[in-house]
Amino acid sequence: MSIHSSPLDSGQPRALAFLVAVALVVGCVAGFGAFVFRQLIGLFHNLSFRQLFSSLYDANQHTAGTAPVWLPLVALPSGALVVTWLVRNFAPEAKGHGVPEVLDAVHFKNGHIRPIVVLIKALASSITIGSGGSAGREGPIVQIGAAFGSFMGGLLRLDHSDRVTLLAAGAGAGIAATFNAPLGGVLFAVEMFLLRLDFRAIALVALTVVSSAFVGRVLMGSAPSFDVPALQLPDYAAEPVYVLVAFASLGVALGAFSGLFIRGLYWAEDIANRIRVNEYLRNAAGMALVGVLLVCLHAGTGHYFVEGVGYAVIMDVLTDVEYAPALLLLLAFLKLCATCMTIGFGGSGGIFSPSLVMGACLGAGFGLLVDRLIPGTGVSVPTYALVGMAGLAAATTGAFFASVVMLTEMSGDSGIILPILLCAATAWIVRHQLCAPSIYNLKLLRRGLSVPEAFPADPRASLRGARPQQSSQKGDQR
Repeated sequence: MSIHSSPLDSGQPRALAFLVAVALVVGCVAGFGAFVFRQLIGLFHNLSFRQLFSSLYDANQHTAGTAPVWLPLVALPSGALVVTWLVRNFAPEAKGHGVPEVLDAVHFKNGHIRPIVVLIKALASSITIGSGGSAGREGPIVQIGAAFGSFMGGLLRLDHSDRVTLLAAGAGAGIAATFNAPLGGVLFAVEMFLLRLDFRAIALVALTVVSSAFVGRVLMGSAPSFDVPALQLPDYAAEPVYVLVAFASLGVALGAFSGLFIRGLYWAEDIANRIRVNEYLRNAAGMALVGVLLVCLHAGTGHYFVEGVGYAVIMDVLTDVEYAPALLLLLAFLKLCATCMTIGFGGSGGIFSPSLVMGACLGAGFGLLVDRLIPGTGVSVPTYALVGMAGLAAATTGAFFASVVMLTEMSGDSGIILPILLCAATAWIVRHQLCAPSIYNLKLLRRGLSVPEAFPADPRASLRGARPQQSSQKGDQR
């Protein structure tokens, strides 16, 4: 789309002020959308597990209630049938983990996302997660926020560049409101979606994120996603070599596990596609397998562990609840299996939260092993868990800087930035050697579409500000 088709000359102060107002509206709606989405998850979770019509739900606590422990065997397939009907009849792009569809819109559809995706994605993902499916709420809220930004850009007949900027801003705003991590939200939008890397676009994203985070804090409180205790960080002056080797070794393990996760997800999808049965039955069968896994876990441990977003497991390892290293490694593998079955067989939900859960388990398990082999290192198990969360998320999603900054924001301690950077960089390199595309990019590659893993903006576009027609045409070709 040519920039001349827009009724707004965004270079004029009055038009820029109008765009700022629109960005603030997008942010407010994204923040409110994150709140509504969280309430929907709580509602469907309570209906599925507690037989209560209530949206009060704390994802950081293990599921408790009076419902029979075998209820997931009914709730998960039933939810799968509803999700399949919604996705099949109203918005096929609401299937899966969301971010690849946003990348597709940015690079190949002029930033256009159908408005109905907002409603269907919210319903499909909240039912999938609430009924016990292993998926995250961040991917869906990214798609929901991006869809509203795209809708506003289309409604106001903005040019391609400004429409994509609003789309990216909406996506980042959703992340900021969900995690209460504004800087992480800005970096996620810039790193994944922006086609123009100039201050004007970044400022619009930042303003959108600010309004979203404000609304999110008003509606959901200002507490961070995870109540991280004071961390025991390494004494670099006393043991610099040992500490660096330990975190780099964790990064190697996380990179290998990330490659397994990425391949496993699409392997599960391929298996599902080979099953020659009705789509409804196929999705229900996949969710039934997840239900069997949940019931077996509950019978053996007293907790479902891998259901939903899985934040209760993260809180356990961050607060030093005692788990054996073998159990933590097993939970990471079972979370991988549950997520692959949930998303691969047709569920709707994100993969960022599962990455955090698996990273926390692997990091904590690694920390416990190090502590047993070399006692008195001065590094706490929660520190390893938090570093593991950042490392696996960065390697799997390709959103390197967003993951690093987001987990540093959550920790409340900037001293953790060095081990997080080292671990995340090592994990990304190892994953890239084992599986070159990220989990988002591989989905598009399987459709024959290729996009950059991160930072899609052409830096030359910012230097061609005096020639907007050329910049716009380049954006359309993406």
